[in-house]
Amino acid sequence: MRLRPLARAGLAAALVTGVTGIAAAAPPALAAPVPAAAPALLAAPDIPLANVKAHLSQFASIAAANGGNRAHGRPGYLASVNYVKAQLDAAGFTTSVRSFTYGGATGYNLIADWPGGDTSDVLMIGSHLDSVSSGAGINDNGTGSAAILETALAVARSNFQPARHLRFGWWGAEELGLRGSTNYVSTLPAAERARITGYLNFDMVGSPNPGYFVYDGDNSDGVGAGPGPAGSARIEDSLEAYFASIGVPTRGTDFDGRSDYGPFIQYGIPAGGTFTGAEGRKTAAQVQLWGGTQTAFDPCYHRACDGLSNVSDTALDRNADAIAYSVWDLAQDGGTEPPPGNVVFADDFEAARGWTAGTGDTATAGRFERGDPAATSSGVATQLGTAASGTFDLVTGASAGASAGANDVDGGSTTIVSPAITLPAAASTLTFRWYLAHLNNASSADYLRVRVVAGSSATTVFSQAGAATDRAAAWQSASVSLAAYAGQTVRLSVEAADAGTASLVEAAVDDVRVTSG
Repeated sequence: MRLRPLARAGLAAALVTGVTGIAAAAPPALAAPVPAAAPALLAAPDIPLANVKAHLSQFASIAAANGGNRAHGRPGYLASVNYVKAQLDAAGFTTSVRSFTYGGATGYNLIADWPGGDTSDVLMIGSHLDSVSSGAGINDNGTGSAAILETALAVARSNFQPARHLRFGWWGAEELGLRGSTNYVSTLPAAERARITGYLNFDMVGSPNPGYFVYDGDNSDGVGAGPGPAGSARIEDSLEAYFASIGVPTRGTDFDGRSDYGPFIQYGIPAGGTFTGAEGRKTAAQVQLWGGTQTAFDPCYHRACDGLSNVSDTALDRNADAIAYSVWDLAQDGGTEPPPGNVVFADDFEAARGWTAGTGDTATAGRFERGDPAATSSGVATQLGTAASGTFDLVTGASAGASAGANDVDGGSTTIVSPAITLPAAASTLTFRWYLAHLNNASSADYLRVRVVAGSSATTVFSQAGAATDRAAAWQSASVSLAAYAGQTVRLSVEAADAGTASLVEAAVDDVRVTSG
């Protein structure tokens, strides 16, 4: 990472309990669901810390054998490229090494494409692979390079086949001014560059005195360099959702152009990523938030001591899993906002827009309501204290109560139904954010469902079943075709159930949107 100003702290969000009432009325009569549910999105795998650290050990060995560094134009950098390329080639990626010249020396970018997916909708994940000349560059930026390498290998191990095309990049000469990434983006033909619809950057994700910073995609912190291109907020939301699911608070950091997202946002490509801090000093407030000491986030920044001992295993593990979470999340739903002119219906639940809570609920507690949720946990996060966007969402019992199980769904099902939505003659698509959380006393009888109600019949278009395992609350995205209902007036019915033996079940839905075209 190049020298950069200290990342600013974001605003601390106070958790406010309480809900806004919803009129209680009987929902439309629901016929038995048509047994054609859209499959739930695949969950990201856990990224083994040991594997990430094994890559770091390789980078350290390469540096030790090549003058103590992996800098641009030095043999240690090319050896690092060859190591990463060999791993990816063996895993089934299509790789290419693209050379450029800077400062009289040849530099290299390594590009790796995972076969499949829509090549007109490319999600790219990148890190710089070079070090400064004074050291091995293990935190800066072996950590980012190793974490995205292991995420790529996890893609291969699971044979992940998302809707979007996945591309990974390792950049050269970042330490000399983003030279490799700039060369890559600026020399792509315009049509090829337009195919990259999102870029995730990971530069220093294992600092020994770490902070947990997420690039501020929508400028919601209100100061600094401003937001990223349209669509960057979706990336920010995805990364923040992961950290929220493990109970780690994050703070925003600016797109100040000092890492490899710079060339991408220059061309209007949505971007985001995480960062654990460089030479800046952790404040007293940040120590209270994250622990550590009021010293530099990385005391070995750009120094010879940036070796294997200069890494926080905890920060590296959390960030590697955050990377995988966002890759799986964003690659499956496209991750971009639809054009405003195509919106048929949208509700972010920041105002009451006529959803109806069903009086036919059989649940004795944890009924669906529009509310400002309070965070609850029982070993894992069971209810998130933040909505997917804004303050409010549809949630099963918004208040925390005396314990994690006080306001979860109990004793049956709970339903909430949208106002009438008149669909155009053209095909429409329903998208929404959701989570279903439960403990290992749940079963496959528990569920979260979304149905389309047309007249007196209802069709299940999305279903996520419970299981006898701990499942942490974490926002995910779903997309459902409504082409079968073109020209009809429909309602959306959201239902959650604790339908088996007594178990702890929580669910929420946010950012419901129907678009056409």
